[in-house]
Parts: sequence; C-alpha cells; structure tokens
Amino acid sequence: MLEEDIVKAGAFKLGDFTLASGRKSDYYVDLRSVTTRPILLKKVAETMAQHMGKCDRIAGVELGAIPIAVALSLETGIPFLMVRKQKKDHGAGKLVEGELLAGDKVLFVEDTVTTAGSLIKAIEAVRKLGGVVEKALVIVDREEGARENLSRIGVEMVSIASIGKLRACIEDGA
Repeated sequence: MLEEDIVKAGAFKLGDFTLASGRKSDYYVDLRSVTTRPILLKKVAETMAQHMGKCDRIAGVELGAIPIAVALSLETGIPFLMVRKQKKDHGAGKLVEGELLAGDKVLFVEDTVTTAGSLIKAIEAVRKLGGVVEKALVIVDREEGARENLSRIGVEMVSIASIGKLRACIEDGA
C-alpha cells in the first residue's frame, strides 16, 4: 500500500504546522522524501501507470512533479514535458520544455495538490500551445478544492493516496 510507504518515508506527519500560505494545518505532506528515493518513485510510477489511460505526453510542473514525470515516462516509454511556473528571462524564454505537437493528449502529474492553482496555470500554458489536457494524476490530494477546481476546467483528477488512509496508517502505527 502506497500510503504506508509515504508514512514510513516521513512524508506525512500529524501535528501543528504552518503552511506556506500561512494557514494552520494538523498535518503536513512533503513528498520529496518519496520522490527522491528510487524504489518509492518507481512504485509511484507503477501505480500511476495503472490509472493513466491513453496519452501522447506526460507533463509535470517544476519542481516537485518533474521526478514523477520522468519516472512515469521511463515506466511507459511516453515522452514528457517540463512546465515552468514562470517564463525564463533568458534563452528562448519557454514556459514548456519538451516536444509538444498541436492535438497531443497530455497527462499531468503532480505530487501534492491543495487547490490546484499552479497546476491549473500549467494546464492553461500547455493548452495555449495546442495540447489537449483532460486528466491529472496526483500522489496526494489534500482534499481542499483541487478536484473541483480542475473539474471546472474539464480535467479529471485521480489521486493515488488519500489523506484519510494516510491518517489511518499513522493511527495504526505504520
């Protein structure tokens, strides 16, 4: 079970935390301790591959989703895209790196989503370049509006781990 791996890696903790937004939370999710470990990253890619459906490209937003996009690309042989949060102010100034053809069906991956704000911006950038985005796979949905916000723009979100199951793992002593 992936939730147990996430807890054992120390990526999910219960307590009193202040989030980047300044908001308080009784839990904290930091999946870098999962996505930087080859065995766990491979397990994430294998699990995501079961839920992805047909696509021409896999896309990830810098920084957290890039290892996931690379791992899923290696698992499936499907090329990936890297989407910046901001355009570079040098070089070609690209927001999307990698080959994207008009009409390509693009699957987005993400580590953790709360409201999906940065993911939505990345989806819009890919759509402006002609990519077709209908699905996003995430490791953990914080269950604070991301699914609904993505649905409003025509994107189905599938999460492979849940906050409830992560909490249960801690309570069960995983």
